[in-house]
Amino acid sequence: MTGVLYVVATPIGNLDDMSQRARTVLQQVSLIAAEDTRHSARLLQHFDIGTHCQALHDHNEQLQIDGLLARLAAGESIALISDAGTPLISDPGYRLVAAAQAAGMAVSPVPGACAAVAALSAAGLPSDRFVFEGFLAAKSAARRSRLEALAAEPRTLMFYEAPHRIVECLRDMTEILGPERRITLARELTKTFETIRQLPAAQMLAWVESDTNQQRGEIVLVVEGAPESNREAGDVEADVMLGRLLKYLPVKQAAQLAAELTGRRKNELYDRALVLQRNLQSE
Repeated sequence: MTGVLYVVATPIGNLDDMSQRARTVLQQVSLIAAEDTRHSARLLQHFDIGTHCQALHDHNEQLQIDGLLARLAAGESIALISDAGTPLISDPGYRLVAAAQAAGMAVSPVPGACAAVAALSAAGLPSDRFVFEGFLAAKSAARRSRLEALAAEPRTLMFYEAPHRIVECLRDMTEILGPERRITLARELTKTFETIRQLPAAQMLAWVESDTNQQRGEIVLVVEGAPESNREAGDVEADVMLGRLLKYLPVKQAAQLAAELTGRRKNELYDRALVLQRNLQSE
């Protein structure tokens, strides 16, 4: 029998959030694949876990996969952990998990802390439908382009942001999404200086600019989805674009290109394109 690849969530701050199952798995596996072995060593030492660690990060993941799969095939079990929280959520590990799945090997999640979900649960914004965008681009032009593509998105938006870029990011959000769009800033979750506050975008920008403490640590931004008026405007814009593209392209290609240009879902645009095409053919 092959071994199991466990995807193990670890605390994002408060060590009491480490589950008993996670501790047991980390103690019993043959190997722990860790994003940063030096960082994880402190966690493992705290819980008296002596399992050997091997580095698995963005720069070496592809090179490590064959060796790790061979160990799984030989019957050894491996635990995948990131520096904090749930692996693969803006952290390494996707390539390994995908390769294990493709090879027919067992992959088992060990749930636990996740900064994005923790922030959403306390944000006071709609949580029935949401979009996780991870980190926005570091460069202003690319960041603004992505925000413009998301401006008409009705679902709650979630972002991770680096502390040294938080002011620039909030400034772009205020300008592109509007000064009244509600934003919840969740900072240093489960840690000593945990901060969770919701304000309209313009007020959030002013508060963070004036308080340098809010420009430190791990930050999650939970952003209100577009109001109805913005959604309607976005639909009109999408229909105009699709109408032009359908003059030169088949429905599938028109929807694909419109999705790339607007950031909206391809399936949604495909359905709209079908309606528009039928209307054009009936004219």
